[in-house]
Amino acid sequence: QVQLVESGGGLVQAGGSLRLSCAASGRTFSTFAMGWFRQAPGKEREVVTTISWLGVNTYYADYADSVKGRFTISRDNAKNMLYLQMNSLRPEDTAVYYCAAAQKEGRWDPLAEAYWGQGTQVTVSS
Repeated sequence: QVQLVESGGGLVQAGGSLRLSCAASGRTFSTFAMGWFRQAPGKEREVVTTISWLGVNTYYADYADSVKGRFTISRDNAKNMLYLQMNSLRPEDTAVYYCAAAQKEGRWDPLAEAYWGQGTQVTVSS
């Protein structure tokens, strides 16, 4: 059974940093795309960043315009972990952040089924 468990959320002041972690179990995800998504109150869930597998030891990361230059996605395949380093946080980054993993190998496909974690709250105060 696949499980994704996020951690690392919390309350931080604007300009601060947080690092989110996602522990994956039940499958090795080294050749599967993974990503971070977020949902703010009253808004739809949106993509923050995804990291896709392109081939042998080759990955491609994509970022939403709103987080480019501030957030960095990374993965440790040996530990089956996904990370999101968030710097220069803004109040508008406040949301529940979700980890997701594709059910098929390769690039992230927004129309395909995925596994989801339960989410971790990030609150940025002004």
